[in-house]
Amino acid sequence: MAVRDAPPPAFAAVIPMPFGPFGVRTRGETVDELVFLPPDTPLLAPASPLAQQVAAELAAWLEDPDHVFELPLAARGTPFQRRVWAAIAAVPRGRCATYGALAQGLSSAPRAVGQACGANPFPLVVPCHRIVSAAGIGGFAGATGGHLLDAKRWLLAFEAVR
Repeated sequence: MAVRDAPPPAFAAVIPMPFGPFGVRTRGETVDELVFLPPDTPLLAPASPLAQQVAAELAAWLEDPDHVFELPLAARGTPFQRRVWAAIAAVPRGRCATYGALAQGLSSAPRAVGQACGANPFPLVVPCHRIVSAAGIGGFAGATGGHLLDAKRWLLAFEAVR
């Protein structure tokens, strides 16, 4: 009998954001994942106090993109991914860094940094949208087009004008 991964928990909220629906998954007392969702995803009111806190923090961030999130994030990722995510979190709002520059600072390769960016379970809190390719905007959340790249463009423009 094959062992299967448990299905991801249902969303505790699907919040309307200017770039599209944004899903919140919680597990116990921690935020397990934040997800950019397709434009036609139905909204879902926060189903718990933690999901309400996430919604409130996202609203605060929309008012002030320098807002510092104070969310109980689940322990996720490999040690390398956590190092990449820490480097991403150090990129100031309104600025971008390239995959190559991050890789150089981490003694790694740009592709590995890009894969860690794509695996980021906490976008916006860990602002992976600030990481771009040397030749342009690059991908986003594992995609090279569609609503995800549209979201990245919106996020970069939003943060740049503040």
